[in-house]
Amino acid sequence: MVQNNFINIEYDVRKDSNGRDPDKYSKILKSYHKKLWSKLLPNGKYFNLNDDNPNLYLYHKSNLGEYFLSSDCIIHEYSNWKRMKHIIEQIPKKEIDNFLYLSYTIGGSIIFPSNRVNSLPTMNQERGCNNKICDRIDLTLECIRLYYLGKDSPLKDTIQRYDNYFKLFENFKGYCEYFLLQDLTLDNYSKVNFFLPFNGFESNPLPNSVNEYNEYKKKNIQFINKRNNRIERDDKKQRPL
Repeated sequence: MVQNNFINIEYDVRKDSNGRDPDKYSKILKSYHKKLWSKLLPNGKYFNLNDDNPNLYLYHKSNLGEYFLSSDCIIHEYSNWKRMKHIIEQIPKKEIDNFLYLSYTIGGSIIFPSNRVNSLPTMNQERGCNNKICDRIDLTLECIRLYYLGKDSPLKDTIQRYDNYFKLFENFKGYCEYFLLQDLTLDNYSKVNFFLPFNGFESNPLPNSVNEYNEYKKKNIQFINKRNNRIERDDKKQRPL
């Protein structure tokens, strides 16, 4: 739980959401997001997140602009996806449960713009519904990388709807460092460290076999643990002596 406003990287955010969606109902997750992502932007200006409006999740308004933000779970074990049932049923339940638990620690969450533009899907909605992404954060991050390069991707139109938000981070490196996503990148931020071999967005984003799923699970877990460690180090730096 939250103690002295410190972040517990082992905390399962399902615990305080009473069986509901933690991204909406976990007060602890919300407090973690507010603390983690209220900080200096690459341009040196402070991006403060406000949560005093009960009708909004997190909110910012300044000369930087006006931004509405919400939480999104970025790690998925696919245990409830019908297309994955034939694979998931071959994985020991204990392994799935552990994977699921880790996905609900703070390292498995991020914030994205939540306001709908022209009644079109938000980032959260589009990345989950787009069959070329299937909610994978590594594929989402590749789309963000391509956005900063001015190149096409399955999420190009969606990201561009929130152009002012993504410009806050100046470039792909700035975005990854701000949200502690460094371990999903390679070669000085020039590549994404994919969970599965990537041959372009035309290939199936879901694991095609038990072996592929186990590799996908392994790399996700490694990423969550590394990101949680980054979060803990950042949090400790801010603690009073």
